Amino acid sequence: EFTVVLLVNCSSAHFVASTCKLHAGADAPKSSPDAAPQRLPFSTVTSEDLDFFRKLLPGRAITDQDVVESSNVDWLKSVRGSSEVLLRPQTTDEVSQILRYCNGRNLAVNPQGGNTGLVGGSVPVYDEIILSTSLMNNIMNFDNISGILTCQAGCVLENLSLYLEDRDYIMPLDLGAKGSCQIGGNVATNAGGLRLLRYGSLHGTVLGLEVVLADGRVLDCLATLRKDNTGYDLKQLFIGSEGTLGVITAVSILCPRKPKSVNVVFLGCETFEQLLKTFQLCRGMLGEILSAYEFLDSECMKLLNTHLKLPNPISECPFYIVIETSGSDSSHDSQKLHNFLEEAMTATLVTDGTVATEDSKIKALWSMRERITEALTHDGFVYKYDISLPVERIYQLVTDMREHLRGRAKRVVGYGHVGDGNLHLNITSPAKDPALLAAIEPFVYEWTSRFQGSISAEHGLGLKKRNYIYYSKPSQAVALMGGLKAMLDPNGILNPYKTLPDNAQ
Repeated sequence: EFTVVLLVNCSSAHFVASTCKLHAGADAPKSSPDAAPQRLPFSTVTSEDLDFFRKLLPGRAITDQDVVESSNVDWLKSVRGSSEVLLRPQTTDEVSQILRYCNGRNLAVNPQGGNTGLVGGSVPVYDEIILSTSLMNNIMNFDNISGILTCQAGCVLENLSLYLEDRDYIMPLDLGAKGSCQIGGNVATNAGGLRLLRYGSLHGTVLGLEVVLADGRVLDCLATLRKDNTGYDLKQLFIGSEGTLGVITAVSILCPRKPKSVNVVFLGCETFEQLLKTFQLCRGMLGEILSAYEFLDSECMKLLNTHLKLPNPISECPFYIVIETSGSDSSHDSQKLHNFLEEAMTATLVTDGTVATEDSKIKALWSMRERITEALTHDGFVYKYDISLPVERIYQLVTDMREHLRGRAKRVVGYGHVGDGNLHLNITSPAKDPALLAAIEPFVYEWTSRFQGSISAEHGLGLKKRNYIYYSKPSQAVALMGGLKAMLDPNGILNPYKTLPDNAQ
């Protein structure tokens, strides 16, 4: 083991001084993972470049820094780029012409959707051109029989949900950021969210993609078939690639029917072991109608009470569960839910609970889970970690982190998706604290690796986690990823400094 002390002072990408302990070895990064990457030898934008963009995108090639500034800063305000150009194409052809030109000029491009990412993947690090898909927001087709929706990448998730609800369907994913995140960004980061337990990941529900490659070629894999076994499934390369292999411009996605019966239950448990036993019972007794099983701890509840004034709907407990059922027969679903709750109470797995069937009450109970991120922002500076682990280990990381930090943090909280083993670990402090960060990282990644978990469950690697990839992937896999990047983007212009470690770019 060795110690690297790094002081970074970079006006384009803002990073803090940090002290990191790394395990020496072939797969360990050769410099601190928190170091700002060196700017690669890309060209800088000239007046001739601006003339081209303004001619191609009249009124949509933005250089007003007051407008560009918001696209230079990530949602957490932890990464800030220095781009001077924001491009807003409306069509795939415009994206194609932009990338063809930028590739020929060796201009780096940062694709950007709703800019709700948490790992610094959606904003420039230096002066990359920002290519926003926000104006690519047309719904191209919806098949009411198959439930297949085809739309442009810039469609906001909540708008798609509202569109589908009017047609008796729903989106297969639901996120707290649904009011601003875009479906293209969701696919590019392989977003999971609250419905993954029931409907699976985007690797299964996305049927086709249209992607513009770095050299401007349009890859039309916008299929609407449930089954297609003709050769390699190329769309899978771009799901979760974070804009490093191509720019997603359109998506076709399989949407489930809107359930006729929805119930939400909010329960309290004394121990995490009881919470897991409740999950086992829940899966066995609710089966096909179970659509979500979420948890939050008592520290999360305190945040909701303190900062958002949300009252606890049940008595105080160390752990809380949000269960959602979705089905087609309300009497059938109600009976199954009644039987489950009776069994859970008889077995003393849960100590208190409440059930909601009306929309307003359902939204109120869901807000206890969905608004935790908002509550955290009021508690100070937040260090956020999106981890997947074997289900029985999920909360052990939270307790071990509390013991490891020994009061150096203001608060350590855990919540997430029990159904797919996804923990959201959040640590707050009064202000950004380099010493605290050095205590958290790489401890959190070493712990996750020790129990065969993933250091990124659904938010991607972006800028912040790129050099930690070896904690979850072997060097051979990372090398193959680098080879795919070199093949599809030989000049490296697409979202540089993201996803892949510095030694693979």
